[in-house]
Amino acid sequence: MEKKSEINGHALPSSASTDRILEKSAQSSCRQKLVEFLRKNLLVIMTVSGVLVGVGLGMMVRNMNLTKAQMTYFAFPGEMLLRMLKMIILPLVVCSLVSGAASLDTRSLGKLGGIAVAYFLVTTLIASGIGVALAFIIKPGVGAGALNSNNLGLESMSSNKETADSFLDLARRQQGKVDSEKMLRPSTGGLEIRLKTKTDLEYYNTRVLQHFIKVDFTLRNLFPSNLVAAAFRSYATDYKMVAIGNDTNGTTLYQKVPVGTEPDGMNILGLVLFAMVFGVALRKLGEEGEELIRFFNAFNEATMVLVSWIMWYIPFGIMFLVGSKIVEMEDVVLLVTSLGKYIFASILGHIIHGGIVLPLIYFGFTRKNPFSFLSGLITPFTTAFATCSSSATLPSMIKCVEENNGVDKRISRFILPIGATVNMDGAAIFQCIAAVFIAQLNNAELNAGQIFTILVTATASSVGAAGIPAGGIITIAIILEAIGLPTNDLSLMLAVDWIVDRTTTVVNVEGDALGAGILHHINQQEMKKQQEQQQQEEEELAEIRVEAVANVQAEEETSPLVTHQTKTLGATPEAIESVL
Repeated sequence: MEKKSEINGHALPSSASTDRILEKSAQSSCRQKLVEFLRKNLLVIMTVSGVLVGVGLGMMVRNMNLTKAQMTYFAFPGEMLLRMLKMIILPLVVCSLVSGAASLDTRSLGKLGGIAVAYFLVTTLIASGIGVALAFIIKPGVGAGALNSNNLGLESMSSNKETADSFLDLARRQQGKVDSEKMLRPSTGGLEIRLKTKTDLEYYNTRVLQHFIKVDFTLRNLFPSNLVAAAFRSYATDYKMVAIGNDTNGTTLYQKVPVGTEPDGMNILGLVLFAMVFGVALRKLGEEGEELIRFFNAFNEATMVLVSWIMWYIPFGIMFLVGSKIVEMEDVVLLVTSLGKYIFASILGHIIHGGIVLPLIYFGFTRKNPFSFLSGLITPFTTAFATCSSSATLPSMIKCVEENNGVDKRISRFILPIGATVNMDGAAIFQCIAAVFIAQLNNAELNAGQIFTILVTATASSVGAAGIPAGGIITIAIILEAIGLPTNDLSLMLAVDWIVDRTTTVVNVEGDALGAGILHHINQQEMKKQQEQQQQEEEELAEIRVEAVANVQAEEETSPLVTHQTKTLGATPEAIESVL
């Protein structure tokens, strides 16, 4: 007979029954936790799975020997993802900056902006230092003198660009396709690239120029002459030869004259500056500007809703983005063996900066675990790895930073668009390594002045590097021109840019995210200080009021000219006097 115990007259089940109940409750609890975990991290799991499935799919389709047209169709879903992400960049950047600048106090805006600029400059300078140091330690160009850009179908590459103009223009421009078998004429963008065969021409069209970006750094683009045109055009300086007369022998003399051009490509820096200034102006208007501020806030929130919808397409698009890149690969073994040390140095620099330096900076400011902060950003990191575009990663980065890490919207929507434009730590690393690599390739000894020039130029030029695939390649030409090295070996960088650019973009967006976290922490500390100061002032004011009441009561007792009536039920004058 089963034994039962009684408490207050109620029968209880046996210990075996209790164990079964507890076991069932534990199983249901574990099941609920698993379901909750999957529900919260479903998008992250799907995104990472998309990358893995994309690798397997690419390796499988690679053996099918697809034609160029079939490769284009295969990459179509990934192209659609890029187009959707780029579509959302313009409204997201403008509206978020206007609402962010308008919601912050002018003093807070200036202070946070100063801290952000200092953070961007210091981290980029550290990244440049890491790149130069690794290049001299690993020496990727030593022993690679036999490596020739002819192996890649590109003989030479020269820039029709003056270094001074590169720092006066802040433009981005994308080259059109090669329309001649001989060369890409300077009038199409200032580059002269000789191609040997029609096969090389086809290779260049399909593999290089699709993602080849001409980057010009210009202050002129900070102030676009046409704000509407800045949404799809930028400004860049080009050169043309103008006849100025004849010499004594009758030979025509020509002079190289700079001319302004308007290549296709969003002038993101001009839009960023205008949005910030416009937001500050709206706040200065006070009540008159509230309606317009609410409009931009609503526009911004609607844009974020669109972002949340697009993010569910990211796993599917990333699968085909990664798969198409694997299908397009030609002789990967040759590239890795010939440029393996350069690839290794670049990726190692990104690991050191992104895995050690940036987390240490975050920990130094916040005293919090940086990796728990970064664990909430797996989706934007995966997007950055697949798209190679910090601008395309911006929508998912803003959403994850706010929802997963609790960063204030005013901070994230103010600093992340700026960081995606000007903060390029990963680009600074590979640019410095590439510059030293080309110097070693040409057996050129770099002195201390040239090394310092590389550091400063890479830090400054990374500010204008385009947040799009291959955005930093031509930036290296500026560094090479500054230290007096030839630019004809830059085509080697193009051959492996699709490998290095992935870790470069991840480090770029990581620096932006940690910067937003640091600014959020500093803002929280300032708010706490203000609240404590306000509370202390209120306490002091309360003490002054109590003393004033006591003095009034004393005057009432001693002065016959002052009469005071206190309505207190059931209280004697002695009791009132003792309370005061």
